[in-house]
Amino acid sequence: MNNQRNIIDQLENALASDDLSKRANTLERVTDLFVLESSSLGEADVELFGEVMTRLMRGIELAARAQFGSRIARLARAPGKVVRVLAFDNAVEVAGPVLSASSQLDDLDLVENAKTKSQGHLLAISNRATLSTRVTDVLVYRGNPIVLRSTAKNSGAAFSEFGVSILVQKSSADADLAMCVWSRPDIPRPDLIRIFVQASEAVRRELEAATPDRAEVIRVAVAEATGDIQNLARAGSQTARDAQSSVKRLHASGQLHESALLQIINARKFDETAIALSLMCDLPIGLIERLLAQSRPEQLIIIAKSFEFSWPTCKALVLLQAGAQGPSQEKLGQIFSSYTRLSVKTAQAALEFYRLRERAPNKPSVH
Repeated sequence: MNNQRNIIDQLENALASDDLSKRANTLERVTDLFVLESSSLGEADVELFGEVMTRLMRGIELAARAQFGSRIARLARAPGKVVRVLAFDNAVEVAGPVLSASSQLDDLDLVENAKTKSQGHLLAISNRATLSTRVTDVLVYRGNPIVLRSTAKNSGAAFSEFGVSILVQKSSADADLAMCVWSRPDIPRPDLIRIFVQASEAVRRELEAATPDRAEVIRVAVAEATGDIQNLARAGSQTARDAQSSVKRLHASGQLHESALLQIINARKFDETAIALSLMCDLPIGLIERLLAQSRPEQLIIIAKSFEFSWPTCKALVLLQAGAQGPSQEKLGQIFSSYTRLSVKTAQAALEFYRLRERAPNKPSVH
């Protein structure tokens, strides 16, 4: 009781004084008392402490605010008002600890913070034990490469389709980020393959620019390396193995026709679609996976037309290839025009060319 009365006397003096060092000292003593008593305090008492702490924080030096934030960050019953004031402090030294650890911040707080504050604030948020898709959407959209890698490495982070598509897009120019994304078990296989397609293309272009006289050798080597990685990934995926078994049974029984394929595509089953097209086209599964993972629909149009698939089937393939973002109506119109203009005979000739190229020794990669 004497200790509390002493602190109250100091508090009254500190709030009435312009001496910031006195305020900082009193804040430390009030925090000591709160830590000691917090488990037995009622909600009204916690709010009162929060009001006092907020008033004491005003104007004190950075080091004192940062020290206070570090103490408050992991307190389960820390006053919510105080935590939010700390979280939105412009100084990352102050905001960082509560952004990374405080349970008093909800998704709305974190999203607002991530939308408006610095990259340092985003990095602190990316280190939280768990991150919802609402928060990671903002982190991957606004974050710099350091924030992106930190978010992708966080095993407690969840990603929406939008978030995954942004990560994959940004991975094409960042090998370290690509490896972070590749190591996540929750990223769908189509997106992982898309990363390898984009990364292998970037590597190939860099190597060819450095040694143009060896361009063809480089192209073959990169294609083979990408194929080896795809094979390993496919072998390690139970989903891919199950898909291969079910589609092969369908093909062997003569039931793998357009309607069955369209049903598979509309269910957005990437592995089953890739295996079905591979069997129907007599082309390697790795090549079909890369075609489905790329952003260019030309080869899919050729495959659809060569089998005289209807436009709805061709469109479904294009939409599966496009992923979460999808093509615009204008782009779909252009694709429809290409599909309409292409003759079956020309498409079949092109498909046969693909088969011959795949069977040739030292074949180049198909893009």
